[in-house]
Amino acid sequence: MPIALLPDRVVVAVTGPDATAFLQGILTCNVESLPEGEARLGALLTPQGKIQFDFLVSRDDAGGFRLDVAAERVPDLVKRLGLYRLRAKVSIRADPTLGVAAAWDGAETAAETIRVRDGRLPALGERLYFAEGAFSAEASDDNYHAHRIACGIPEGGRDFAFSDAFPHEALMDQLGGVDFRKGCYVGQEVVSRMQHRGTARTRILPLVFSEGSAPAPGTEVTAGARSLGVTGSAAGGRGLATIRLDRLGDALAAGEPVRAGGAIAGVEKPAFATFAVPADTAAAG
Repeated sequence: MPIALLPDRVVVAVTGPDATAFLQGILTCNVESLPEGEARLGALLTPQGKIQFDFLVSRDDAGGFRLDVAAERVPDLVKRLGLYRLRAKVSIRADPTLGVAAAWDGAETAAETIRVRDGRLPALGERLYFAEGAFSAEASDDNYHAHRIACGIPEGGRDFAFSDAFPHEALMDQLGGVDFRKGCYVGQEVVSRMQHRGTARTRILPLVFSEGSAPAPGTEVTAGARSLGVTGSAAGGRGLATIRLDRLGDALAAGEPVRAGGAIAGVEKPAFATFAVPADTAAAG
């Protein structure tokens, strides 16, 4: 059963008597309703509604929160959260005592490992937080990302650029990362308007390549003379790509194949998605 260490992830601890109110007022997700034992997708946005940081949020056992975030983003996230702290009684710091791993398909771990279910999708399994040496991994982070890609789950820095994508484009509205009924948060007005007007024309979608491997991230996706978007992370013959849905619809209606790096690709609708995708599935080749 696969357990994969994720060495590129770090836990940022947000603790103190005002931790819940502090995060509730700035993050896209609802931390007040966050149950014990769940890691919920969330983000801190720019005032213009674009994703600055994405992470998984879970409760610790002392009334605070863990933010499971890309290691390279930690210094900037701690600094940015500090700017919003003002007089709130909170402590914000990276926690060097915890490692991060992922487990799926019912993997077993040492008793001292903190296990929380990944709230984005049941198939993603659990996030594990552990002291060094708590267990040995049976899989690599490449195995985890191949599983994530197969599930159609985007990740910031791999599938979209920070400060460039809206939550809808990164499927956060589909994966529990945005609460549309909570109070205000940074960038809320823009996100709410996109939701209620249905103006999200761009989505990250899975691509399937019938022959050979998926092209490198950043490869242009085209159909005839149309530019549809750009590829993100990939594993084997599958990848994720940012796609303009209206242009995809026009291409399919014209009978033009979708290509990335010269290879023909099928465009899939994620099983969890509730939004419309032109033709839902276009057969590769």
